Amino acid sequence: MRYRQLGPSGLFVSQLCLGTMTFGGSGGMWGQIGQLQQEEADALVRAAVDAGVNFIDTANVYAGGESERILGQSIRNLGLSRDELVIATKVMGPMGEGPNARGTSRKHVLDQCRDSLQRLQLDHIDLYQIHGFDPATPMVETLEALNTLVQHGHVRYIGLSNWAAWQIVKAIGLTEARRLAPILSLQAYYTLVGRDLEREVIPMLQSENLGLMVWSPLAGGYLSGKYNAGSDGEAGRRAAFNFPPVDLDRGDKVIAALRPVAEKHGSSPARIALAWLLHQPAVTSVIIGAKRPDQLADNLAAVEVQLDGDDLAALNAASVLPAEYPGWMLERQGEYRAHMAGQN
Repeated sequence: MRYRQLGPSGLFVSQLCLGTMTFGGSGGMWGQIGQLQQEEADALVRAAVDAGVNFIDTANVYAGGESERILGQSIRNLGLSRDELVIATKVMGPMGEGPNARGTSRKHVLDQCRDSLQRLQLDHIDLYQIHGFDPATPMVETLEALNTLVQHGHVRYIGLSNWAAWQIVKAIGLTEARRLAPILSLQAYYTLVGRDLEREVIPMLQSENLGLMVWSPLAGGYLSGKYNAGSDGEAGRRAAFNFPPVDLDRGDKVIAALRPVAEKHGSSPARIALAWLLHQPAVTSVIIGAKRPDQLADNLAAVEVQLDGDDLAALNAASVLPAEYPGWMLERQGEYRAHMAGQN
């Protein structure tokens, strides 16, 4: 396991992060994603930590708070050193029926941080992330609430999730102008069958030196190897919870390219899909979730896969994004200037 700095900070996190969305579900959407209870969760946390994972991600909204509760109890049950762990959670989603029990208002952010700490049985959260963009709350109100949590010692670092590039840059500008706690990272969807992040967000992250945490790196199981090219498959989580959306025509090409690379390395398609992400320079950490120990073990082994130039070329060619404006115009107009700069 290798460790990477999270954005412009001195915090080092493992290149694989254990995701806990499969913890605690019962009915509805969360039950479809995962129903792991305490003993099963303990086993996964133990296996991840033994493999060198020091980064664990959850959210207050996962299974209505049960994911956080189970994770916190796992840390205690296993006797894990708090100082050796980087615990991340998120806030925005609905946690009650009232109009103020959701969003990123100062009230909701401060209330939910308190509740998350209680469920996690911790005195601080290492990385507190805004789970999505709230159009009803002024951005500066959210950022100042996060700054309060950092000042009070309840939160060490702050991050964002599922924000557009322009929103993130605006937030960075506000934090710098008002001398608020800086934004370190973005948690976002990025896979071989979902490379939209490369259009605007990844260039912005690299420009601003922000870390990238990848969620759903296997596209909700689509890249796990159990789906055949030509259909979305009938087994697994996607049959009941088809998320995130996948363009099946493009997905077929990716799976067709993925399988021979997996065979070449004596590996699973899932491991290769994860390894591809680990080879992308913008990626800090890839969040892996599992329902069974064997799934987790296979995902953890992705750190051992070294893709060569031919592997990367084949996977990139099969998954490349179609050209869109202004990208193709920026490339065309900037080509000769970039060439001249490269000669110096």
